[in-house]
Amino acid sequence: MRVLKKRIKKREEKGKIGEISLIPESLDDLWHLKHVVEAGDLVYSLTYRKIEKATDKIRPDKTDKKPLRLGIRTESVEFHKFSRRLRIKGVIEEGMETELGSYHTFNIEPDVELSIIKTWKVHQLGRIREAEKAVASPDVIIVTIEEGEVVVGRVRQYGVDELFSIRYGSGKGMDSGRGEGSKKDFFFAVLNQLKNSFLSTSAEAIIIAGPGFVKNDFFSFMKEKDAELAKRARTEQTSSIGMSGFIEVLKRGAVERLKREERLTLEVRLLDRLMEEISKEKEGKVVYGKTQVRNALQYGAIETLLISDEKLMVPGVEEEKNEEERMEIESMLKDVERGRGKIVVFSTEFEPGKRLNGLGGIAALLRFRILTNNNIPTTGFDDAGVF
Repeated sequence: MRVLKKRIKKREEKGKIGEISLIPESLDDLWHLKHVVEAGDLVYSLTYRKIEKATDKIRPDKTDKKPLRLGIRTESVEFHKFSRRLRIKGVIEEGMETELGSYHTFNIEPDVELSIIKTWKVHQLGRIREAEKAVASPDVIIVTIEEGEVVVGRVRQYGVDELFSIRYGSGKGMDSGRGEGSKKDFFFAVLNQLKNSFLSTSAEAIIIAGPGFVKNDFFSFMKEKDAELAKRARTEQTSSIGMSGFIEVLKRGAVERLKREERLTLEVRLLDRLMEEISKEKEGKVVYGKTQVRNALQYGAIETLLISDEKLMVPGVEEEKNEEERMEIESMLKDVERGRGKIVVFSTEFEPGKRLNGLGGIAALLRFRILTNNNIPTTGFDDAGVF
């Protein structure tokens, strides 16, 4: 993401207020903006609208569309992954030659400039900074392969997008003499699609993963048929293919070695650490659920706050009843930062975020154990409940 202009003033009660002009450069940037733009924001962008002209013709000429810069007060935001666009709908507040108060929808795609004027929250400014840094991070393709079957995906900041999959019969006999031709045909089919995906996504690295020796055989085949592409690849052992194979690759840190500060690897590892601490029961340095997290904040015990992006989504005008909860969450985030804790926002587009939602959408790894309703030890605590 490319930030063109940033004019923000800090106000004690209302937080940081101002304008940021930027250009999203990828699908990941659009996903970030989905969690930045919210109901009530004023958004400006260039759009095309039909300009109606008075005419005495029975059948008027075809209406032309004219480029206009409009400002709309946002009511809803939708992220469309497959059409590669962000739809921002709202009421027109500023614009020449247009009817103020009418509805309009911006279709924001990569390389479309927009300006956002709003009260900026800490985690939203953090997202903008994260998206700026991610520009220099290379794209990675993960190939999970076994006998006669392959599933290939591209690592995104919101999850792993499946690029293609191939199933070559049942896979039986692929290693036998009579099946050698089938195995080569299978590898040729995989390599051809992989090359197309590598070029069309501007990827810079490939991870070939899977159980057994098929991944090594395919890597050797790649070296023989396309040595340049093979230079961008490395292998990784996993017990399965498909989505579970993707997650294994992330857990092993293979993507992290290729992409520093990779969001997905961080989320997978933090979620694993969270579940490990929960499994310790009375000994675990962890809390989950809004009530327990709020309790931990009182003691300054939070080291890392884990929160799902759904918890940060601002409700539309029809869901104002949830506004009180949203304000409470915002207050908790500010308290975590004041206590020098870290905040990690989990994407619910991917498995760790979905699992975190199952725990109430919010949890925290602690600096020290505290007394909670779910963790009541029999000894070793002082009057404050700190251990």
